[in-house]
Amino acid sequence: MSPAVRPEDFLGIDQLLSDEERDIRDTVRAFVRDRVVPEVGDWFEEARIPSELPGELGRLGVLGMHLEGYGCAGTSATAYGLACMELEAGDSGIRSLVSVQGSLAMYAIHRWGSEAQKQRWLPAMAEGEAVGCFGLTEPDSGSDPGSMRTHARRDGADWILHGQKMWITNGSLADVAVVWAGTDEGVRGFLVPKGTPGFSTKDIHRKLSLRASVTSELLLDDVRLPADAILPGATSLKGPLSCLNEARYGIVWGAAGAARACFEAALDYSTTRIQFDRPIASFQIQQQKLAMMAMEVNRATLLALHLGRLKDAGTLRPEQVSMGKLANVNAALEVARTARQVLGANGITLDYPIIRHMNNLESVVTYEGTADVHALVIGSALTGIQAFR
Repeated sequence: MSPAVRPEDFLGIDQLLSDEERDIRDTVRAFVRDRVVPEVGDWFEEARIPSELPGELGRLGVLGMHLEGYGCAGTSATAYGLACMELEAGDSGIRSLVSVQGSLAMYAIHRWGSEAQKQRWLPAMAEGEAVGCFGLTEPDSGSDPGSMRTHARRDGADWILHGQKMWITNGSLADVAVVWAGTDEGVRGFLVPKGTPGFSTKDIHRKLSLRASVTSELLLDDVRLPADAILPGATSLKGPLSCLNEARYGIVWGAAGAARACFEAALDYSTTRIQFDRPIASFQIQQQKLAMMAMEVNRATLLALHLGRLKDAGTLRPEQVSMGKLANVNAALEVARTARQVLGANGITLDYPIIRHMNNLESVVTYEGTADVHALVIGSALTGIQAFR
């Protein structure tokens, strides 16, 4: 006979992972269980993230873990995805910190930077001793990065950078910002170290989502940068868009982790909450909710794993990442909302993880490309017609 079904792995997805992948996943899961879960409700309520957390994540080995060399672990894309899933099962803000550090800031330097830039920043960033952020989005330029107003001009051998970036994760934490700007030579990336004259940050407050995450505005007032501050390999929008595709891939996995955390909380609650002299898990309508949540969690995890295998094989396309992000974040939102109903009034408190994940996912469905834009990317791939041009 086949082994009994396990609620935490209904489809036996563990069997599809290698021993190394399971070890990496379990290591990150243990960190999240022991370090993040006991405190993240307080971080969310207080709208803060511990200053020591980047260093702890660096020692865990997850910062830039999918990059080669320069102190990075060089793991597979699938292993990195599994780490993202476990981190976001803790909180989207923690996974965002890791994604922005590794898949945006570090990847930009690794892919488009000079050897000197890589040596200067990547080892320290891999250890969490230096934090990076990624400045692309602007107040009036979100889904259309080609309309950015931030610009850079040459002044002798130097560059003068002027503009404003908005909704920047890790902004005020960052020791270096990767800032994208229009120039006479196309869209270029610049490394702007913290403390550079004319460069300042301002945190965005009163958020009701991603509260355990630093979100900032970057202000660049005629910032003078030396010639070696430019990322030499990036000369068009292909530079920042390639980085975004890396980060979106991590979200595909992360959303599955958030969904799983909500489902597990609902399953546990339903077996212990007594109404009408019996656990609410014994009622058909609650079992239907549990079944639908389990289906979405397992489907999302299988989709993420398939995209991970494609990425490791070098055949993953951006349109497929768009489908993964659109499908998995929408599924996670539905799971979170259903799980909240299972918990009733208890579901809106920070004593349980569900309302926190619900609020976070309302940001995740928008950042790194809105759900609407990803749907249009898929539609363009299906029809050969770009609906947003």
